[in-house]
Amino acid sequence: MGVLDKLGRRGFLAGAAASAVAVGGPAWARDAGVKKLTDGLAMIGPAERQARLVRAQALMAQLGFSAVITEAGSSMDYFTGAQWSRSERPTLAILPREGQVGMVMPKFEEGSIRQSLSVPAEVRTWEEDESPYAIAAGLLADRKLASGKIGVEETIRDFIVQGLAGALPNAKVVPGAAVFRGCRMIKTPAEIALMQAASDITVAALRHTHANVRAGMVPRDIAALMSERTAALGGRVSFNLILIGEASAYPHGSRQPQVLSEGQVVLMDCGCNVGGYESDISRTFVFGEPTARQRKVWADVQRGQQVAFEAAQIGVEAGSVDRAVRAYYESLGWGPRYKLPGLSHRTGHGIGMDGHEPVNFVMSETTKLAPGMCFSDEPGIYIPGEFGVRLEDCIYLTAQGPRWFSQPPPSLDKPMG
Repeated sequence: MGVLDKLGRRGFLAGAAASAVAVGGPAWARDAGVKKLTDGLAMIGPAERQARLVRAQALMAQLGFSAVITEAGSSMDYFTGAQWSRSERPTLAILPREGQVGMVMPKFEEGSIRQSLSVPAEVRTWEEDESPYAIAAGLLADRKLASGKIGVEETIRDFIVQGLAGALPNAKVVPGAAVFRGCRMIKTPAEIALMQAASDITVAALRHTHANVRAGMVPRDIAALMSERTAALGGRVSFNLILIGEASAYPHGSRQPQVLSEGQVVLMDCGCNVGGYESDISRTFVFGEPTARQRKVWADVQRGQQVAFEAAQIGVEAGSVDRAVRAYYESLGWGPRYKLPGLSHRTGHGIGMDGHEPVNFVMSETTKLAPGMCFSDEPGIYIPGEFGVRLEDCIYLTAQGPRWFSQPPPSLDKPMG
């Protein structure tokens, strides 16, 4: 459920340093001897990236694209390794139907961007008084690809789309999501391994944090514990959302002051990044002895999560997973549909290099589930004015069905497993 802590401008230069800085927390909760869970872990290499390009080119040929284009962001990183952030100066990756990748970038940023570029590429730069779109069009013209259908990645900004369309009068600039999704939605074993490591780190940090929670803490205190342990275990902190008491009834939080005391619900929604891949895990516990109502709602969510897992079978529509959970919840009196008290958000979202990726476990989604797809499974229940419960673990699909990245907790008395 959590929102990624996106890299800022030139963030790739600062990312490694930032992840190494110890996040504040009580000295008694620190452990300098923690073993990193990323030691010896294989990162995405050139062969994997080349296979991605081959897959994209096969899809382009199948769908009739001359080329597809993305700007700085996770799709550029996915295909080229180049890590850069978006600004008013476009940096573009051009994936042609055949041949090597083309890169268009500001001339004065070339040295910095090349530091993370990890595939063979034809690099063309533009000066401050030049048009990046004309440079991109020239590259495509030299490849004899400046006509026909040019696909753009679905998150590319409109001013770039318009600029490309203006510079390519003989081309049809159209959505290229089918190519990008066709590659990124299906994770390889190397990607699954990185996501598994990120999940393992988040689970370990959650257990450590839960064991060190004390009365009187506020959300930032709990988040600091979580961040420190995540970094010590080798993960780059993406987000730590901590909701206490009534704030847990609002999935993305509340501005109400929150101070932990006996009997309060604590909802922790946390994630980290390992090798460019995300985890997203939520745990809900009660500080002290739970009430019968808290136990009932927690148990309903626990079963709802299993209903989603059991419904996520190869070949079914993604929307059927959401529908199965809502049918179960409605049988218990929650909802109906998105109404509160009940489940006000989708049952889950795709996950990979981005914390939220296409497609989603939402009622209207018709995409069929296939091996290699990865999703969050998080059918919370929220009761405005009281509390909310969310249990979130991510799954990956195999030919034999769904598998957990992290095992859901067995009971409210063992909320971290």
